[in-house]
Amino acid sequence: MRGGCRLLPLLLLALLRGPCRGKGVAPGAVTCGSVLKLLNTRHSVRLHSHEVKYGSGSGQQSVTGVEASDDANSYWRIRGKSDGSCQRGTPVKCGQAIRLTHVNTGKNLHTHHFPSPLSNNQEVSAFGDDGEGDDLDIWIVQCSGTHWERDDAVRFKHVGTDVFLSITGEQYGHPIRGQREVHGMTSANHHNYWKAMEGVFIKPSMDPSKHDEL
Repeated sequence: MRGGCRLLPLLLLALLRGPCRGKGVAPGAVTCGSVLKLLNTRHSVRLHSHEVKYGSGSGQQSVTGVEASDDANSYWRIRGKSDGSCQRGTPVKCGQAIRLTHVNTGKNLHTHHFPSPLSNNQEVSAFGDDGEGDDLDIWIVQCSGTHWERDDAVRFKHVGTDVFLSITGEQYGHPIRGQREVHGMTSANHHNYWKAMEGVFIKPSMDPSKHDEL
């Protein structure tokens, strides 16, 4: 593919069915503007959303975990806070505040003080329109080094409610049978580690003038 994976137009992201790692994309830090799947390392499922609303709690778009690695509804775009602090191609720092926007529906990963339907932890939903939601869409990337590296297992801590993005294994029935509940937990533990997987990774730019604000 001429130009490598980083040149794929965003309009084609929903059609991607697996890893997209061209020769021009070297291993390294996850960057702002990248689109990727996130694997929960404890339960081996990917963070997923779809146009299915919760039947309880907030009634917002549900967020789940799925086992399939080729599911097109598991792509999330790395964005900054609404102040434009995350510029395209900039490595994401440990401790940085980000938003995760679901590619197919344009809603942001979100949590709030509603109980999750299966485990009675804190409900995690997808919220907003065309990437714009509210202050409860902001998460802090927790990792051990300077930047979020693709090979690292990281945590996402919610700024507004101090919970960690987690999965503990509860499974839904109809209409999303077999999908796992995603929720927020107050404790940092082995249920809330995530790793970057398949995706389109924006190569870091050495020229700040070529960065596009998200």
